[in-house]
Amino acid sequence: MVIPNSRLLNLGLGCVAALLSACASPGPDTQALAMTQAQTLGLSGVASTQIPDGWQSLGDPVLDQLIVQALQGQPTLAVAKARVSRMLALAGVAESSSYPQGSFSADVTRQRYTENGLYPKPIAGNIYSSGNVQLGVSWTPDLFGQHTAEIASALNQVQAAQADAAAAALSLAAQVSRGYIALARLGSQREWAQRALAQRQQLFSLISDRVNAGLDSQLEQRQAEGALLEAQAQAEAVDEQIQLVRHQLAALTGQGPQAYATLMPRVDQLKLEPLPHTLGADLLGRRADIAAARWRVEAATQDVKVAHTQFYPNVSLGAFAGVNAIGLDQLFDNGSRQMGIMPAVRLPLFDGGRLRAQLRGKQGDLDVAIASYNGLVLDAVKEASDAISSSQSLARQHTDQTRSLEATEAAYRVQRDRFQAGMNSQLALLNAETALLAQQRARTDVRARELDNRVTLMKSLGGGWRAER
Repeated sequence: MVIPNSRLLNLGLGCVAALLSACASPGPDTQALAMTQAQTLGLSGVASTQIPDGWQSLGDPVLDQLIVQALQGQPTLAVAKARVSRMLALAGVAESSSYPQGSFSADVTRQRYTENGLYPKPIAGNIYSSGNVQLGVSWTPDLFGQHTAEIASALNQVQAAQADAAAAALSLAAQVSRGYIALARLGSQREWAQRALAQRQQLFSLISDRVNAGLDSQLEQRQAEGALLEAQAQAEAVDEQIQLVRHQLAALTGQGPQAYATLMPRVDQLKLEPLPHTLGADLLGRRADIAAARWRVEAATQDVKVAHTQFYPNVSLGAFAGVNAIGLDQLFDNGSRQMGIMPAVRLPLFDGGRLRAQLRGKQGDLDVAIASYNGLVLDAVKEASDAISSSQSLARQHTDQTRSLEATEAAYRVQRDRFQAGMNSQLALLNAETALLAQQRARTDVRARELDNRVTLMKSLGGGWRAER
């Protein structure tokens, strides 16, 4: 009897429908969390102001070398790179599962066969060698998209790991830069502290002479002595902080504590590029940590798809061919050939509870990934906005502080001229110098804060990172 093609098609479709209807049900669909959109955060469609790539924009080759050393010798970066390698390996495993798999086996066995078993005489009760050589092929067709989703999830995890490594490198470079700026700031503070200490010593000697001459009381002398001791303590505290920052830089670059025992940068060696003003929606794609979070959302989405495919039939195809014989002299005879096919279908009939729980778990992982992404986006926009606002404010502070310093310098020159003309005492001149030192230190501190904030801004805007597809 010949069955028409139309009836074969209907029969096949009926079988497929019967298989699908017999499978466990995944239950009602659930709605994943919504991802934060740039428009809801007030970001403009205009591209964010581009900052110079890398840390060379600060214009200090010593700092550049420190960052290179840190990126080469920091163990935390080695961990991040190892994670990338691991994810690449897992992606390779996922991709290979979509292709036909081949196997080859060969074995030889020498044994005594029981007299009361399946084998008749003369095999029963005697010792024989048996051999088996077999080639097998198996394939699980991707009927419902499981392999495709697994590969997509693995590739997204690879990209997330690569972005994590880039974010770790960016964070390390920012730490080194901020430590370097802090050391430069402390170096300037030590200069002011030493000048203040020398001035307090001079002032103490002057007041002691005035006390001996009966022009001042012991009260003024004690006050001058206290100010001198305070200046000594401040100078010592600055020296302590310098050593600690040097140790920090050595640790960040993977070296011993004394590696930078003589390192002393200067604030005026570092430069600032023009200030960015625009914060656009493209910020969300220029930060490696946000890109990593987004790729994890994509990976979790694919994992949900994989969990859905577990409710459908699993079809696998297999075939084998080879030779098998009791007695090695007959192994390759025509009569020793064996071959077969092994089609298989697995139906999740009574496994619905476990599969639904597994699906809910993957949906929960997706919600966690989306919530983490949303949190990172909010933090990134706030961090960049804060850094831009601080940069603008610090620029104004620097201008005001410069004007204040100019006024103090003018006042000091007047006091110096009056002292040289015999119209003022040395005490008045020293007091004017104290005010001048304070203003010089304040301006240096504002400049150091500008530099430190610029590093924060560079980090918040991605540090020049670009995703590689």
